[in-house]
Amino acid sequence: VPQQMLERVLRQLEPLCTREQQFLEEFFQLSHDTADLPGLKVSVRSVLSSPLFQVPFHPEDPTTQLLSEIFTCLEPELRGFLDVCTKAHPLGCLQGLVALSDSVFGMWGSSSDPSSSFLNTVLGNVLLLAKSSFNKCVGTLCKEIEEAKIPSKMKGGILPSVSRFEEFVGFSEEVFRTARSRRELDKAHLRLASSVFSSIHSVSSATLKVSTDMVMMENFHHIHCFLCQQNIRCLEDKKREAKQRYNEHMEKYVIKNLGQPLEKLSHFFEGVKARLAQGVKEEEVSFQLAYSKQELRKVLEKYPGKEVKKALETLYRKIHKHLSPEENLLPVVWHSMEQEFIRQYREFEGLIQRCYAGSGIAMEFSVEDLLSYFSSITLSN
Repeated sequence: VPQQMLERVLRQLEPLCTREQQFLEEFFQLSHDTADLPGLKVSVRSVLSSPLFQVPFHPEDPTTQLLSEIFTCLEPELRGFLDVCTKAHPLGCLQGLVALSDSVFGMWGSSSDPSSSFLNTVLGNVLLLAKSSFNKCVGTLCKEIEEAKIPSKMKGGILPSVSRFEEFVGFSEEVFRTARSRRELDKAHLRLASSVFSSIHSVSSATLKVSTDMVMMENFHHIHCFLCQQNIRCLEDKKREAKQRYNEHMEKYVIKNLGQPLEKLSHFFEGVKARLAQGVKEEEVSFQLAYSKQELRKVLEKYPGKEVKKALETLYRKIHKHLSPEENLLPVVWHSMEQEFIRQYREFEGLIQRCYAGSGIAMEFSVEDLLSYFSSITLSN
């Protein structure tokens, strides 16, 4: 595993560099004020000016100068190793970031003056590279999620962009499980969550063979359940938003599909409500040619209880076919349909009583009949 290899390398480097730094400071007495030791000052300068040390001398930091020459290949090798980690796994940059962050944080915690550590400076530089690689990786993934094309044969279910988001979160949470800091990861989670939400919203009905609201309902439900399991603090707002979106699209899906069992009756009463909204009085609606008592009776004759039950059975089979089994939303959606259907029935019943008072006109099935239809369909499937 790249992360374990990098951690092993860093564990071996720290005592090596620390011992070398201590030796140089003691041998050249660099911890003393070299201004008071002119002979030593000349000695250090001559060492740093020799052909072995081809760098300008900085009297204020001779230890760092010596270590830079002794370990001249350290930073390039670490950068190369980090590059190998990144190429070895699509998300290898996460592992390098965690290993380097923990090492730097550990050195800051164990040293009274971490800025004086040569290794800490080197690791800090490599850590900046790791953060840059990580940010590029996240940016690329965000773009892929936002631009992901839905397979032409896809009829519904969980979108590829949602699966990619879950894979990243699952893998990264495991990598960062014992990390000392997760600041970079939290920022990445928020960026990716925004991208996947945008991806779901951009789903077009033209690219799917099923209801767009159904697809959005299932995918937001899936994300909400996933985030509940992960319990990631920085994504609490996204979790609440996912639940809100899921409820909104389920409501739209239910309302759209409920027009099918009583389609003509729904159209009739939509027209009645439109006339009332235009200012027509309730007692005058029945004098409108298209909404007369005779026209209402014709529409109601098309919906005896037997036909309503048959239409509901057809609707149930359609929903069962389209909803993905892994989400198990069928019982929830079907119950919502029952509640909305009864609400719609009572609305129609109220309009008949107000606009066609004394006519004796009524629907041929009752609320109790509807409850019986829904119950029997649920039990038989």
